[in-house]
Amino acid sequence: MLEFNLDERQGLQAIYRRIDDKKTTLEKGRPLSSIALEKIKETLAIEWTYNSNSIEGNTLTLNETKVILEDGLTVHGKSLREHFEAHNHAKAIDYLYRLLKPNYALNAGDIVSLHKIVLNSIEDHCAGQLRNSAVRITGANFVPPNARKVPDLLDELIEYVKHNPQGLNTIELATVFHHRFVWIHPFLDGNGRTVRLVMNLLLMRSGFPPAIILKNDRKKYYDALNQANNGNYQKLLLLMCQALERTLNIYINAMPNSPDDYSSIANLVEEEKMPYGPEYISLLARRGKIDAYKEGKNWYTSKAAVEKYVKERLRNR
Repeated sequence: MLEFNLDERQGLQAIYRRIDDKKTTLEKGRPLSSIALEKIKETLAIEWTYNSNSIEGNTLTLNETKVILEDGLTVHGKSLREHFEAHNHAKAIDYLYRLLKPNYALNAGDIVSLHKIVLNSIEDHCAGQLRNSAVRITGANFVPPNARKVPDLLDELIEYVKHNPQGLNTIELATVFHHRFVWIHPFLDGNGRTVRLVMNLLLMRSGFPPAIILKNDRKKYYDALNQANNGNYQKLLLLMCQALERTLNIYINAMPNSPDDYSSIANLVEEEKMPYGPEYISLLARRGKIDAYKEGKNWYTSKAAVEKYVKERLRNR
C-alpha cells in the first residue's frame, strides 16, 4: 500500500498558501492576451526541454536548444542523439497539452505514449515499452523493484493518484507520484524526462503552470529524491513548490498590473534599505520562507516579500 507521511506537510503550509494566492491572482487576471500567453508557453517549452534534458546529461545550452527548436538548425559539435532529445521532448510537451482536457484522468496508456515520444529514433527498441530486465541507478540509494512487478506497481500508483486516499493537495500528489515513479523505474531509459512530463500533467490539469526543475538544482533534486526513498519528502516538496512558484511568477509578471517588482537579492540589498544582508535573504529564499524564485544560480525577490517576513516574525515573537 502506497503511503505518504502527512507530517511532511509541516513547515510548508505558508508556501502552499502563497502558491494558492498566486494561482488565484493569475485566474483573476485572465484572460491575458493570446500573444502574451503563446509567447510564455513557447518560452517555457524551451526552458522545460533544456532543463529536463540537461539533468539527464544533454550538453545543449539553452540558446542551442532554442535554435534547434525555433529555427530548425543543427548545432555543430553536438551529437545526433542530443538533437533528437530536444525535438522529442518538445513534441512530448505538445502531446501533453493535447491531453489536457476537462476531468482528465491519468492512465498507463498516456504515460507509455509520452515515453515513446521521448525516446523516438533514439532507443526505438525500448521506446514505449515497460522494462523486462533489472536496472541499477548510479548514485541512488535504492535498487528498483524486479521487472516482473513493474506493471502492477505502475497500476497501483495510477490508482493512488486517481483516488487520492489521503486527501493530498495537488502539489503533494504530484510530488508523491514523481518520487514513486522514479522508485518503480518502469522503463529502461527515459524515466526522468517522462516523470517530469507526467508530474506536470498532474499539476496542469488542476490549473497550475508547469513546474520546471532547473539544471542548476540537479544535485539538490537527486538528493531530495534519495531522501524521499528514506521517507522524508520535505526537500522534494520544497523543490517542487519553488519550481512551481517560479513559473507562476512568470505568468503574473506578464499581467498588465503585476503586483510585485522582483529583482536579484544582490541588487535589492544594494538599492534598498534591507534589515538583512544578501546571505541571509538568500537563505530565506532557499528555505521557502519568503516569496522568491530562482533564475540560473541567482535568487529573485521583492522588497515587499522581505518586509512581510519581518512583520510576521515580529508578530510571532
